[in-house]
Amino acid sequence: MAKLAGRIKDWAAELFVRAEQRGTFRKLPAFERDLSEYPELSVLARNFPVIRAECEQLIGGQVRIPGMEELTSYTSGGIHQIAWKSFMFKSGAFIEENCALAPRTAALLRGIPGVYTAFFSVLEPHQHIKAHWGYWKGFVRYHLGVVIPGNNRDNNCWIRVNPQAQSRTGDRGAIAQGEKYHWHDGEAVLFDDTFLHEAANESDSVRVVLFLDVARKMPWWLSGLNHFFLWIAHQDKSVREIRANAKVKAA
Repeated sequence: MAKLAGRIKDWAAELFVRAEQRGTFRKLPAFERDLSEYPELSVLARNFPVIRAECEQLIGGQVRIPGMEELTSYTSGGIHQIAWKSFMFKSGAFIEENCALAPRTAALLRGIPGVYTAFFSVLEPHQHIKAHWGYWKGFVRYHLGVVIPGNNRDNNCWIRVNPQAQSRTGDRGAIAQGEKYHWHDGEAVLFDDTFLHEAANESDSVRVVLFLDVARKMPWWLSGLNHFFLWIAHQDKSVREIRANAKVKAA
């Protein structure tokens, strides 16, 4: 059964890659700064001061935010073996215990359709997330700068994407030809995480972005398939494990 599920997942992933190649939906550039295709996300940037205030309370408070490597055995090792933590609001379903600690941010997220994953991505100083590929073309990834050291005046906090390097079996060295984006407080951007990408916090302070995976805008029939496959994926044991392990605890 597990092998069959894996084959279905691989088939679905390839279906969306081919659909993009045929122009069935728009291929994103390295970074999409015009979010007009996803107007429902604009509420987050408009409420940046609220989101930042709740985030600062959390990271300076009496709770222990789990490291990415703690969430599930599926994500252990590799890019997660760095000082990178996640305050998770949603992974398929909302994590109510966490939402209660940042209720205004959680309320904003609940009002946005198509959000499957939502968390504060907390990257400690002098950390590098090495080049890697995501898996699912049916998402777009959203980043909102929440706590960016010095508002990035020294360009020390960045993410780099190469939209020409889409193969998970390709050369990670191609990241050097990618485009860099420097986060800023209250500024949002979209990108496709199936493109080769890396990120770093080269500053002396913690960096936080609000990180969302949002269902991609597609023709209705393909969108229906996407939501169906995502529903199946979020019943998986590994996703339930993430929700359980993501609950924050007293420090």
